Amino acid sequence: MVLCVLGLIPPTWVYLSADSSLRDPGDVPRTEVAMVFGAGLRGDEPSPYLARRLDAAVGLYHAGRVEVILVTGDNSREEYDEPDTMRAYLTRQGVPDRRIVSDYAGFDSWDSCVRAREVFGVDRAVLISQGFHIRRAVALCRAAGITSYGVGVPDRRNAVWYYGATRELMASAKAASDVVLRPSPRFLGPKEPGVAAALATGR
Repeated sequence: MVLCVLGLIPPTWVYLSADSSLRDPGDVPRTEVAMVFGAGLRGDEPSPYLARRLDAAVGLYHAGRVEVILVTGDNSREEYDEPDTMRAYLTRQGVPDRRIVSDYAGFDSWDSCVRAREVFGVDRAVLISQGFHIRRAVALCRAAGITSYGVGVPDRRNAVWYYGATRELMASAKAASDVVLRPSPRFLGPKEPGVAAALATGR
């Protein structure tokens, strides 16, 4: 019983810490930066889950809710490039290339949040992910120093959805550990002016 109680502490912390920061797309405060987390590829295209995240970002951009979209994902090997695939998808949906910034070392949610703050200088952002992940993303980015609003993208509750929701129970323990121990990202690197430069271009 004690182990069960201890095991529930991280997901409870994630749930409560992000609760006040969740928004519907129409209620998102006007914010300079939207941040989209990678969610896998199918060949040279975003996975269906990732495509829906990107569609939400497109909607916020065209509604004038955000000015720049930061795509953060995995490019740890040459043949797998989430950020460039995300960028290509966004441009096909009418988002100007100059308004998109790529983070090629967003290997997990903590790395993405820390790099957004420390490398790209983001201190306020709308985060976009599926509902089962968005609370953890908000909790981590807030811990990394970013004032965050979360938009949870709805999805069919199929086997993949339930797998993701179950995985979150375990991922919340890692999130709690990241917030306490504050590990450095796998790759931090120098500061990059991409977000500031994109904001300077105007619409």
